[in-house]
Amino acid sequence: MFPGLRKPKKYNWKDSNMALFGSDTEKEVKKSAAQTEKAWDGAGQEPGIQIWRIVKFKVTHWPKEQYGEFYNGDSYIVLKTTDDPGSGELALHVHFWIGKNSSQDEYGTAAYKTVELDTLLDDRAIQHREVQGHESSLFKSYFDTITILEGGADTGFRHVKPEEYKPRLLHFSGARRNIEVVEIPLSRNSINSGDVYILDLGRDIYQWNGKDSSKDERFQAMSFLSNLKIERKATSEVLEEEMLYPEHKFYASLTEEVEPEDDSDDEEGEDSGDEKRLFQVSDSSGKIAMKQLKTGDVSWDDFQDQDVFLYHHGSLGVFVWVGKGASTTEKKNGMPYAHNFLQKQKKCYLPITVVRQGQDSADFQLAMTA
Repeated sequence: MFPGLRKPKKYNWKDSNMALFGSDTEKEVKKSAAQTEKAWDGAGQEPGIQIWRIVKFKVTHWPKEQYGEFYNGDSYIVLKTTDDPGSGELALHVHFWIGKNSSQDEYGTAAYKTVELDTLLDDRAIQHREVQGHESSLFKSYFDTITILEGGADTGFRHVKPEEYKPRLLHFSGARRNIEVVEIPLSRNSINSGDVYILDLGRDIYQWNGKDSSKDERFQAMSFLSNLKIERKATSEVLEEEMLYPEHKFYASLTEEVEPEDDSDDEEGEDSGDEKRLFQVSDSSGKIAMKQLKTGDVSWDDFQDQDVFLYHHGSLGVFVWVGKGASTTEKKNGMPYAHNFLQKQKKCYLPITVVRQGQDSADFQLAMTA
């Protein structure tokens, strides 16, 4: 494997039982945050998007020029604020995004700090959990392109000397506004005729257009290439697969084979698109517990305002519905119970959305009527 693209340590964030509250994770988060979290200054005060990255239990601002760019070894918090003409107030959606190699500490801190941010915003935000490679359509709509890079943000290309650049191969695939960019191993086996690739050598950048690639993939790659050229004052070349000779530097910079990844930990259960189950999370007995109430169709009458409910709807994911009269213990355990449920089902990639009674959520409305 090419130097600089060694497979990173594979953290099993999915193995976490999400018992965050009262845990060491919560204590460390509180310690680092002290009395106030300065990173939240100005959050949700005007329309736009704001992104933070989790670094050693702390929330750090993510540079605006890197919005839409995520490292698979990190966890992030994304706040989207929009005008709501109907209410005259700002509509808020807060997502925490988990890279496939993010550690349990990073994931746990992102989850905890998302709740903290929502509390600061007077519980007005709808909370979402996003998993790399399975992002919701709402999350994807925030960015023209989502770029997934190897490693953590500290391993990036910013502010390094030309001789320190580590080659990387970027894969562009998708259609229209859903083009995804993913860093892949530097191997000839990694490329195919149906997509577009950028070989980034630092000062020399190559765009390789597969003969069957789409105009959308080519356009997004060209835009990405133009930005890199401006940033680094680099030289570039656009290559067409059918016109490229085998000895070209593009091919010479790639290895013949790639070390196969061990994806045994990534096996997930299959979706059942119409599977519906409703659970109740309650501490009415004096101890917090979750119990299944029913399977099949669920009606609005099944939700009671004194408790928290988990509604699993096949591939749409799990919705945590928080009643107005729910206790503090019930409210803060909704997300952990949802995570643990998906963990047992081997469906950790599915989205989790937290909706409070009275909040307007298009995704939850869809789940209730589909």
